[in-house]
Amino acid sequence: MPLAVYILGLSVFALGTSEFMLSGLLPPIADDMNVSIPRAGLLISAFAIGMVVGAPLLAVATLRLPRKTTLVTLISLFGLGQIAGALAPTYDILFASRVISALACAGFWAVGAAVAIAMVPFTSRARAMGVMIGGLSIANVLGVPAGAFLGEHLGWRSAFWAVAAASAIALAGVVTLIPRIPLPDEKPRLRRELSIYRDRQVWLSVAITALAAGGVFCAFSYLAPLLTDVSGLDAGWVPSVLALFGIGALIGTTVGGRVADAHLFGVLLSGITASTVLLAALALFAAGPAATVVLTLLLGFSAFFTAPALNARMFNVAGAAPTLAGATTTAAFNVGNTSGPWLGGTVIDADFGFASTAWAGAAMTIAALALVGISLRLHGRSRVIASSPRHETAEVSGTVPGVGVCRPTAD
Repeated sequence: MPLAVYILGLSVFALGTSEFMLSGLLPPIADDMNVSIPRAGLLISAFAIGMVVGAPLLAVATLRLPRKTTLVTLISLFGLGQIAGALAPTYDILFASRVISALACAGFWAVGAAVAIAMVPFTSRARAMGVMIGGLSIANVLGVPAGAFLGEHLGWRSAFWAVAAASAIALAGVVTLIPRIPLPDEKPRLRRELSIYRDRQVWLSVAITALAAGGVFCAFSYLAPLLTDVSGLDAGWVPSVLALFGIGALIGTTVGGRVADAHLFGVLLSGITASTVLLAALALFAAGPAATVVLTLLLGFSAFFTAPALNARMFNVAGAAPTLAGATTTAAFNVGNTSGPWLGGTVIDADFGFASTAWAGAAMTIAALALVGISLRLHGRSRVIASSPRHETAEVSGTVPGVGVCRPTAD
């Protein structure tokens, strides 16, 4: 695996920490900004909305720009967004800073994913995405609990300052260690890239990704109040339980990334089924602290076990447009990250309680399973995604179909 892929994963750590850390900061933010917890939860949706809009928009806008320059610009803008959030005097300004940060994050994800995919053979796509998604997993293991700890002891704004510092480190890594990635010999054409949206498998992949992600984050976004108000744990336990989710996510990403290249649909079916069962169990046993802690660990595993497969599936069905494929996957995940917290906030506002978010999430993952079945039927009876002779040629030559020559060069 090229070093550049690991550098991208390291950069994603900063992005992921910012995206997910609010799940442990909602109570102090709500108190400081004088808003309800469901309204504070909309800050999570704000970030997700920015990702949904920003991924395809910035993918198109930067289609013919140098990849390294684009990555440097976007990670810089992201860091400035964290500073704006740390200094925000009102809820509205904090909301706006989350959207701006998300736009930069989305662009980085879309371009970074395309670069990672372009640098590996067809049969290692899920593994490459697993490395990038591993940055998210480590963010959940270290970054999110650290953010919750800082929020508990130094105020929620300190968590934003910490992410700004992590973004500066990521910027240094991108500048010094990411090689210059040349554009394809044939310049990308927007019309050809947009043609992927005529394929129903692309739209099925979008819907599956959104529902699978949304189901998990419908519950995860409100995990902190569920732990304190339903399970009866002290607020000091929240960072530790969030770290357990991250540990499960890291293990799930590692295992899923290694298995998905050979058994993509098997990973999707087993992982989403496991998430459904675990969400239902969380709804039923949320009052038991021990059960909630164990289920949180397992839910992290199941959610991120499927993530490399979801990413690889999109690149497989939209290989002719790698940049938009990465952008579309990013947008799909964040449609889920928008709709999930919104649905969770809706059931909380309807007085069903914090545990009801897990039932709502399970409903979303059941819908995702149904669509996986449809996609599998359209794909054919085989559950193994095998490389074709064309892809074997790509592996030998160091190119990816539709991308062109992507060997790194010196600046």
